[in-house]
Amino acid sequence: MNRSLITLAVGAALAAPAAAQTEVEKLRAELDELRQEVRAAAEWKDPTTLVHMAGYADVGYEDAEGSPGSYLVGTFAPIFHYQFNDIVMLESELEFEALPDGSTETGLEYLTIDYLFHNNAALVVGKFLSPLGQFRQNLHPSWINKLASAPAGFGHDEAAPNAEVGAQVRGGFGLGGHRANYAVYIANGPAVELGPGGTELEAVETPGLNADEDGKKVVGGRFGLLVPGPRLEFGLSAATGEVGELGAGGYTGITRDYQAQGFDFTWRPGGFNIVGEYIRQEVGANAASTAPEEGVWDAWYLQASYRFPATDWEVVARYGEYDTPGTEADREQLALGVNYVFASNFVAKATFESNDNPNPGEEAGDRWLLQLAYGF
Repeated sequence: MNRSLITLAVGAALAAPAAAQTEVEKLRAELDELRQEVRAAAEWKDPTTLVHMAGYADVGYEDAEGSPGSYLVGTFAPIFHYQFNDIVMLESELEFEALPDGSTETGLEYLTIDYLFHNNAALVVGKFLSPLGQFRQNLHPSWINKLASAPAGFGHDEAAPNAEVGAQVRGGFGLGGHRANYAVYIANGPAVELGPGGTELEAVETPGLNADEDGKKVVGGRFGLLVPGPRLEFGLSAATGEVGELGAGGYTGITRDYQAQGFDFTWRPGGFNIVGEYIRQEVGANAASTAPEEGVWDAWYLQASYRFPATDWEVVARYGEYDTPGTEADREQLALGVNYVFASNFVAKATFESNDNPNPGEEAGDRWLLQLAYGF
C-alpha cells in the first residue's frame, strides 16, 4: 500500500474520536442551555405574582307597560385581580352602563387591597360591596342572578345597602362539624336624602361614599352558618351608627341614628335552588330637620328555581315586597322566568314581572325582559 494512503487512513482514524468528542461537548452545552430555559419556563408553577381577569356582561330586550319595547345593552363589568404571593391581593370591578340616550356611564363598583394575614381571615380596605345580606355581594351579577332583574327593593339606593368605603375583616372557620363565614366592618356609612320639597325622606344613598361628611362611622357585619348535609346556609346581618342628611343644596349638617338588620338563607334540596332574604334600613327622627319623622325602608323576597334533569332548561319563580316611607316606589312583585343554560357561565333568560303598588292612587306597570348574560 502506498505510504501516503496509509498515513491518511491512520490520521482519519485518530481524528474521528476527537471530532466525535467535540460534537458530544456541543450537544452537552446545548442540553444544559435547554435545561436552563425549561427551568425558567417552569416558574409559572410557583409564581410570586398572579394576574387574573374576570367579569360579566349582558344584553337584552325590555317591553314595559306604557312604554315602547327597546333593545338594551345592559352592563359590561370587568373584574381585575392582582395577587402577590399569599400576602396581598388587589381586586376591583368597573361597570360600564349604556344610558337610554346612547351615552355611557362609568362606575367603580369596588376597589380593595386585601391583606391575607391568616388562613381564616383577610383585612379588606377600600370600597367594597356591602356584606349585609346575600343578593348584593353574591347574587347580583347578571350571569348568576336567575332572573333578568333584581328583586324589588334590592336595586341601587333602595332597601338593601350597595357598597361601603372603609375596612372589614372577613373569612371563615369550622364550627362543630359545620362551616361558618363572617364579615365585620367599619365604614363612612350612607346618607339619607330628602325629597324635592325637603319635607320628606326620599332614600338612603349607599353607593359607597368616599367622604365622611357627618364625621360619624357605621359599624356592622354578617355571620353565616353552612350546614353541609342538607346544603343549607343561614345568615344574620346588622349595622348601626349615624348618617348625615342630604338636601337639595348638599349636606344640611343634621345627623340621624341609623340601623340595619337582615336575614337570609340558601337551600338546595335535590335539583331545586331556594333563596330568601329580608333587609331593613331605618333612620331615626330629628326634630331639627325639615323632614323630622323617622324613615324605614324594608324589602324581602323568596325565590325558587329548578333545573330539569338531563336538560339545559330551568324555571324560576320569585315573589317579593318593598316598602318605603313614601308611596310611589312601594312594590308587590311576582316574577316568573324560563332560562336556557348554554353553559354554566352563559344563559338566556325570559322574565315576566307582575308589579303592583298597594297604595291608593298609585300604579306600577308589568314588564317583559329578555336577556343574554355571560360571565367570563
